[in-house]
This record gives sequence, C-alpha cells and structure tokens, in this order.
Amino acid sequence: MDFLAHAMGTGGTGGTGGGGGYGAFIPLVLMFAIFYFLLIRPQQKKAKMHKQMLASVRKGDKIVSSGGLHGVVTGISEDVVTMEIAPKVRVKISRGSVAGVLRRDETPQE
Repeated sequence: MDFLAHAMGTGGTGGTGGGGGYGAFIPLVLMFAIFYFLLIRPQQKKAKMHKQMLASVRKGDKIVSSGGLHGVVTGISEDVVTMEIAPKVRVKISRGSVAGVLRRDETPQE
C-alpha cells in the first residue's frame, strides 16, 4: 500500500501552468452562445410575434383561446376580449390568453 500512497501524494504543478485562466472561460462562453441561439432567441422571437398578433386582433376575427375555445371577437377593451362562442353566448377572456387568429374578416364590424 505504500506504493499507492506514494503515487497519490506526489505534489506537482497542476498541469496547466500559471497562464491558463482564460482557457477555462471559453467553454462557458460557447455554452452561453449555444443556449442563446437555440433557446433564448427563438423564444424572444415567438413572444414578439404573439404580442404583434394580440395588438392586431379586431372585431370579426375568428380566434382560439389558450383554453381551446373557438369563437368570433365581438368586443375588445384594453385587456379583455369578448368573443361569441355560439349564437347569443358571449364570454370574456383575457387578451393574453388569445392563442391565435384563425381567420380574419376583411370588413371590420363596428
């Protein structure tokens, strides 16, 4: 067992020398760049497109909510959208919960 303790106990210089401090940051920078281009940037792009879609919703548009309700927009306020899901059945949903516009009515109804 003395040979094992002797082999493990040899104190050395560590292998990298004194000037290898910046070399350790290169993998971190590469990982951040990969995360940015694969995760962060596409998510920001999608959020920007969703915000633009919410700003362009108007009366007469056929929309779907994030809960799965399909209907036609009958009224819009700053943060609430009123949609008709069946004849004479209207529900109010949060503007942020509009998942998408299915069809746009070419003539706005006011």
